[in-house]
Amino acid sequence: MTIETLFQIANSSVLLGWVALIFYPLNPLWADRAAVAVAVAHAALYTVLVALVFGRAEGGYTSLSLVMQLFDAEGVALAGWIHFLCFDLLVGIWITREARRNGLPHWLALICLLPCFLFGPAGFLLFVALRAGIGLRANTA
Repeated sequence: MTIETLFQIANSSVLLGWVALIFYPLNPLWADRAAVAVAVAHAALYTVLVALVFGRAEGGYTSLSLVMQLFDAEGVALAGWIHFLCFDLLVGIWITREARRNGLPHWLALICLLPCFLFGPAGFLLFVALRAGIGLRANTA
């Protein structure tokens, strides 16, 4: 299987998790399990890629130029992309769970899920700000 095929599979399949979060109110248990299963599958693919490609790639993490060099390798770039896909979905799962736990209407969570899907931390920040703005404390349980 080529790197491009793995990219297409990862990009397409992560959408299943996001769709589950969109329709969360219809069946929360199913939606939560489906989204987590998609995240686990992406985490597994990421882990395999890291095991296969990171030892052979040039570059490193101590400067921006070394990080850029590291991501010049296709396999490393794909692993990095899957890392983004997986963690953004995990943040989306957290947003959806927190909204439900705090009694927020699902439509408010949806407002945060789109920026989370596209821009990860921005969606997280929006949710935290929204939750603080309506006077809910962070649920640490």
